[in-house]
Parts: sequence; C-alpha cells; structure tokens
Amino acid sequence: MRLLYVSHSFPPPGRPLKNVGGMQRVATELHAALRARSDVTLDDVLLRTSWRWTHLKTLPFLAKVYRQVKRRVEAGAADAVLFSSMVTASTAWPLRSTLSEAGVPMATIAHGRDVTLPVWPYQRLLLPRVFGALDAVLPVSRATGQALRERGLPERKVRVVPNGVDTERFAPPRNRTAARRALTSAADASLPDDALLLCSVGRQVERKGFAWFVRRVMPRLPGNVHYWLAGDGPEADALRDAVDQHDLTGRVRLLGRVPEALLQRLYRGSDLFVMPNVPVQGDMEGFGVVMLEASLSGLPVVAARLEGIRDVIAEGENGHLVESGDAGAFADRIRQYRDDRAELREAAQRAARYTRRTFSWGAVAGEYVEALRALTAEEPAVPVPA
Repeated sequence: MRLLYVSHSFPPPGRPLKNVGGMQRVATELHAALRARSDVTLDDVLLRTSWRWTHLKTLPFLAKVYRQVKRRVEAGAADAVLFSSMVTASTAWPLRSTLSEAGVPMATIAHGRDVTLPVWPYQRLLLPRVFGALDAVLPVSRATGQALRERGLPERKVRVVPNGVDTERFAPPRNRTAARRALTSAADASLPDDALLLCSVGRQVERKGFAWFVRRVMPRLPGNVHYWLAGDGPEADALRDAVDQHDLTGRVRLLGRVPEALLQRLYRGSDLFVMPNVPVQGDMEGFGVVMLEASLSGLPVVAARLEGIRDVIAEGENGHLVESGDAGAFADRIRQYRDDRAELREAAQRAARYTRRTFSWGAVAGEYVEALRALTAEEPAVPVPA
C-alpha cells in the first residue's frame, strides 16, 4: 500500500523525541511504525515545528496540505491518505472531488479534544462537511467514537484503533528500591522507608482531576501514602491551594514540567499511577497515553471509569477502574496495595506484560493498515509481526 500520511504535530528537525509533547510523540511514533512495515510505502506531508508555534503555523500548513495532497494523488502516487487528527482532516472537504475521482480513500485519526472543541463554527459548520468528505474516522477510543456519532458521523465510518506506546522507551526497574533512591536523589527529596508513592503525569487542567484527588482522596489515606505530580497548567494554583488547605505539604509534591530522565525515574520509582479524571463539559480524555507509559514501567493504574480511559485499563491486567468522583473507592483501592506489597509486586509485573503485548506500536500500526486496506480494493496482505 502506498500511504500518504499528513500531520501538523511533528517536532522540529533535530529535536529529540524525548523532548516533545504527547501529541507530537504519538504522531511521530506512528509514522515510524508505519514506515517500518514491509507492506507500506510511506510518503508524508508534515508540519515540523515546536508545539509552542503550532497554532500560528497550522493555517498556512493546511493550504500546503491541500496543494501537496492534490498534486500527489493526481500523479497516482497514493492509494490512501491518513490524516493524524481532525485538524489536518479539515482539508478533506475541499479535496473530496479530486480524491473521489482518483478512487483514493481518506481517513483520519480522532483523539478527543479535536472532536469536542466547543467552538460553534467548528461544530456546526466544519465537522459535518469533514465527516461527509472522509471515508473513515479512526477514533483512539470508544468514547471518542461515541462523540463522533453524537455529532453526526455515520456508524459505518467509525473504527476504533487505540494509541500505542514505545516499548523500548519504558520498562519496569529490576529493583524498585534502587529506582526509588534514584528518584528521590534526582528530585532532591526524601520519603519514609515504608512509603507508598503515587504519581500522576499530565497537564494540570480541570478534567484531569488532580486538585479533586488532593482535596478528596489524599486526606483519607494513611500518612505513609505520598503523591507526586509531574506537569503544569492552569489548575496549578488550585492544586497548591488544595495542598495548603489540607496540610499536605509533606505528602504531596508538585514537580512541574520534568525532563525525560526525571519522568522515567518517576515512573520507575513510584508504586501506583493515578488517573483521577472528572467530567468537564466540552472537554474529554480521549485516551491517556501516560497510563501506557506508567504501566509499561511496572505501575498498576488506578483510574476513573470515564471516557477513553476505559479503553486503556483492563481490570486486573494493567490496573483498576473506579467511578469518577468516588473518593472512597479510590482510597480503598490504594489502601489495598499499601497493605499488601506482595500483591503490588505481582500487579506491577502483570501491568508491564499486558501493556507490552497489547499496545506496542507494531501491533497498533497493523490495525491502521488493516483499516485503511479495507477502504481500498487491495487484497489483504500477510500480517507483519509486531
């Protein structure tokens, strides 16, 4: 298959992948996984820029996408086009007649926020036209798929394909005690010998539920349960206020944005990963790649049973789902592991095995190829090992 991949989420040339944001990492790692397949000839149209400047450069880039895709399809150089998000897929509408005449299908990945963005012209004017132009939309979760259907996308155009994770980048430590020492040294901090360390990673926005967790769950937990958060965002002040109001300064540590080395140490030196999301109108958790990073590092995840999170966590395999907003259920599950460290060690091993088997980019890229091939007249190819 000759596949044309279009993305506005690529890091600048020479920027190490470890230093880019989540969307850029996902787009780049999928691109690499598709290129590695022997049954795909990959061409691309990419916006390479830091995330800081993406919003300013996207509109001129979309004009380039229209010209480049049209030219390559008219030259017979593509069998299918895959857009990396609904943003780049906005060009499908003006491209529809050209690609339809050439018999080249178009599909896009949909993440969540690119579907639910609460802007009236986007929802009422653009999305319906883009839906009509595309041959398929590949949401990263069932929740994102449902958001698409609610906005009028026909069921026949929906096929869920999850995100993946780089299995070479994350791995569980051979000795978590040593990993804990490395973490506390790097963070210039200390922890009691019997501490159960919880961690979260992500942008500090309301839907992540970090401030809620500090206010409602941490006061219910024993004094040797600590919580470290990596990330920043508009909820940072609310988090600091919650820590102060509940006298949790000694148990909750706000790390801010962390470099790659400290992120890996955080995963490897912690005991549990927490994803305490809460529902927010007009926003959603489309997937949650950080849960894959954590579980691949041997951290069982305790997460809200909400939106795309439900497609990442398999009960008892890489973690547990509890009802969003149920502070008692979060506290009970965490106390279970605080009281039984042998069970925690077994759960850590299961989490890493399950994530490696289920969410490697090799396996996920295969699902994308299968979905795209179904839109063309090609015969199915022999599966390529992940």
